[in-house]
Amino acid sequence: MNATSQDGPAWPGAQWPSDWLRATLGFLALRALEGGPSYGYAIIRELERHGLGAMKGGTLYPLLTRYETAGLVITEWRPGQAGPGRKYFAITEQGRAELDRLRADWTRFTDVSTSYLGARGPGKGNTA
Repeated sequence: MNATSQDGPAWPGAQWPSDWLRATLGFLALRALEGGPSYGYAIIRELERHGLGAMKGGTLYPLLTRYETAGLVITEWRPGQAGPGRKYFAITEQGRAELDRLRADWTRFTDVSTSYLGARGPGKGNTA
């Protein structure tokens, strides 16, 4: 496992474990749309800019399509300035409610996980 810091992977070019990114990409994508409509490449760059590492469109786009089907995002094609048009995604009210729920769940999960990881010695934090 790679060493990491609070600001992202510990060295340039390092990546978070891919299973962590897959598990969190859904609510991170919704969070990226909280500031307004955006397109896939810009969402990926936003996540990278915040230290979450490189993601592939092949992972993000199917997720956004599922979110569109579920009513969490809506889409709009916009013409490109010098090239092809882009599909923009915008979070819906249902998507905002889901993001709020996921944000609260994530906070509880990380609190419990951090507490457990901080426990030292055999059996600490283990009630089984």
